[in-house]
Amino acid sequence: MAAAAMVLLLAGAAVRFVGAAPGTCSARDPIMVGVAAAVDIAPPVMEAARRFNESGAAVDGRCVKVEVAEQPPAPVLRTLIGDRAGVLSQRPDGWIADSSAWVRLARKQGARDVATGETVVATSPLVFATSRSLARRFAAGGTAMSWDMVFPATSRGRLEPTEREPDVVRVPDPSVTGAGIATVAAARDIVGTGPDSGKQLTAFVRMAQAGSVPDYRGMLAAVDAPGFWTRPVVVVPEQTVWAHNQAPGVAPVAALHPKEGTIILDYPYVVTSPDRDRAAGARLFAGWLRSAETQEAMRRAGFRTADGGQPPFPVGPDIPEDAPDPRPSITTEVIDEALEAWSRLAPPTRILVLADVSKETAEPIRAGGETRLGVAIEAAKIGIRMFPDETSIGVWEFARRLTGRADERELVGLGSIAKPDSGQEIRRTSLFRVADGIRALPGRTSSLYDSMLAGFRAVSKDYDPLMNNSLLLLTAGKDDGKGISRAELVAALRAEWDPERPVQIIVVAFGAGADRNALNEVVSATNGQLYVAEQPGQIIDVFLSALARRLCHPTCPGSAG
Repeated sequence: MAAAAMVLLLAGAAVRFVGAAPGTCSARDPIMVGVAAAVDIAPPVMEAARRFNESGAAVDGRCVKVEVAEQPPAPVLRTLIGDRAGVLSQRPDGWIADSSAWVRLARKQGARDVATGETVVATSPLVFATSRSLARRFAAGGTAMSWDMVFPATSRGRLEPTEREPDVVRVPDPSVTGAGIATVAAARDIVGTGPDSGKQLTAFVRMAQAGSVPDYRGMLAAVDAPGFWTRPVVVVPEQTVWAHNQAPGVAPVAALHPKEGTIILDYPYVVTSPDRDRAAGARLFAGWLRSAETQEAMRRAGFRTADGGQPPFPVGPDIPEDAPDPRPSITTEVIDEALEAWSRLAPPTRILVLADVSKETAEPIRAGGETRLGVAIEAAKIGIRMFPDETSIGVWEFARRLTGRADERELVGLGSIAKPDSGQEIRRTSLFRVADGIRALPGRTSSLYDSMLAGFRAVSKDYDPLMNNSLLLLTAGKDDGKGISRAELVAALRAEWDPERPVQIIVVAFGAGADRNALNEVVSATNGQLYVAEQPGQIIDVFLSALARRLCHPTCPGSAG
């Protein structure tokens, strides 16, 4: 009886010290911990938070409850360093980015209350991804993927890629993705420090910026999309390939390892709360994320474990089970140096914005909500604040027979945002005033295809080789069928698009009526990108993603914050 009593006493003590039994903490005044997690890792982290919240974890007797929000790293960074544009509504207490480079950048740019240590939650190596058929074709021809392929063919001593090479390698945007940051680091490492290194790195930056994509999820869709390229390859985290191949009805893609070794993306969790109790709760969650159960859940979500030892589960036929060799020469110092090089070399933006004012844009983006055009204009006004002074920008509005026989009307001429279009008022001020005056026209239909071609030709005509030349359309996303056809537009763009003078078309479509298939075909002819949003918050996010072309912005020296 004495022995049994001792066992019960020890068991009770264990419960008191561990504090993990459900119901042992006070739920009356819980400690609410907000965690921002990168888009790809957010789902398994949300599931981990659910289990954590059921565990009875406590700080000083108060239950800790974790709420996870899916947030790209760039707006989290801007929030932590105290910027005012493009920030989160609330500062997170914990942050999981898709690369430790973001955390180092936050500290370097003066973020406060970012803890000194990080907890790696999961890992995923960068891979070159393409269709199964093209992967087999490369294998049959003896073509191994190489980081050299992210450079223009001219850097490899020929005018165009051979038939045994990819004709384009699209990379994630380093302004908004950890994979893009790692790709820049690989390019910087490849060119070395020789006499031609600066020229080669500049060539990479110009090509990468013209075709970079901010969304891992959308990149693989371009692999099989009809367009200008016939042998496309994209650089993405391995987890993106795994997640794509799990979706029903998709054409599977294959993950290929670069022969020189790759960069392993870590997903670091860092405590960011200035509040003592929330910081303590955030630290408890860090330990939970490294538990055996959570690490197994990471594998079932397509990641490798935090130590890289275990592959995704199930690994599937398109992902090598063995982890790729890391490229040891790519250190944290090389990554940070590459980011600085990108911010110096990335050319400023020259962009013509076309605002759709057809009757469709007067409809609410969702029942009882704001109009499509109203939401788009509010997002555009946020974007205007983020452009640095070296930006060139202009604005048109368009609808069928907008003025007499013309479908387009110039509101602000294309030129420096820091200089007047006419008179004394600088364009940045003019843009805000003009944006507030744009109205949808009830009797007009959309001249989307005609106006897109007119805008493309206007940007191409006065192409600036020192800038990133783009056409951005804010639209309901559907043509009225009264002008040129989609096939005619695509044919014209393919004939006129010049890879030596690339003009990229970016379409931000708002509302469920957007013709995604048609627009994807159109933008692919210019190495462009389509974003579709159906909720007000989404349109702001995708608009900022479309504009985010420089990692340091809006904290670059000399930029307008």
